[in-house]
Amino acid sequence: MSLDVRAVDLSALNSLTKYPSIPTYHTLDSGNGGLLETCVAFAGPVIGTEKVDGTNARVISLPGGDFLLGSREELLYAKGDLIGDPAQGIVAALRAFADGLAPVADDVIRVHYVEVYGGKVTGASKQYTGDRTTVGHRLFDCVVLADYEAMLAKPRAEISAWRESGGQPFVPEEELVAIAERDGLDLAPRLFTLDPAELPREIDKMRQFLGERLPKTLVALDDQAGGQPEGIVLRSADRSTIAKARFQDYDRTLRRRK
Repeated sequence: MSLDVRAVDLSALNSLTKYPSIPTYHTLDSGNGGLLETCVAFAGPVIGTEKVDGTNARVISLPGGDFLLGSREELLYAKGDLIGDPAQGIVAALRAFADGLAPVADDVIRVHYVEVYGGKVTGASKQYTGDRTTVGHRLFDCVVLADYEAMLAKPRAEISAWRESGGQPFVPEEELVAIAERDGLDLAPRLFTLDPAELPREIDKMRQFLGERLPKTLVALDDQAGGQPEGIVLRSADRSTIAKARFQDYDRTLRRRK
């Protein structure tokens, strides 16, 4: 099976492969941006990984050997293009990797979700590099879409609702680790695996937990990096439950309480 990137509905493909919104571990108050005491419940072991503060990127591999590169919102480059959208340095950072990536062997669409960071990618880049020239990337998720033809035929609103309600079949932790090793990618650092009862449910205790578990970024690109981490992503081994805990959200909430 082959899927011609120049014949496919790119708007549908873009929506189908976007990374979904991830909830905060403690519920975010939409009124003031602070955190509420309710939090995400995990039913089994919780894997903690560093949340790298960069820009969300996609490497979309299609049946037949074509691929596209995208940001979280837009498609930026297709295999064989002479010119790519320079937005956030994604194409420059990932084109060589995508060119060398083995094509998908089955009739599926595979998406590597990669955080591109450092350089001048975001305002937080100074936390990872002092010279603001080095750029890094880390794999944090992967999805394999087997029923893509039926999904691409659906209205955009239906695809978006499916995506945001957890419809995308993300690979479980064990498979993600194997994909990273096979494709020569570094994963977002794994910090711990805990029983869900060990996760603090109080906001002040969760802030303390973050500082203890991740006092400094593990993905600094040079010795001049500021080193302040963004936070931790919490996920179940099968990727059915996922949440993020960011230092800034807890700091903001605790300041307001004072």
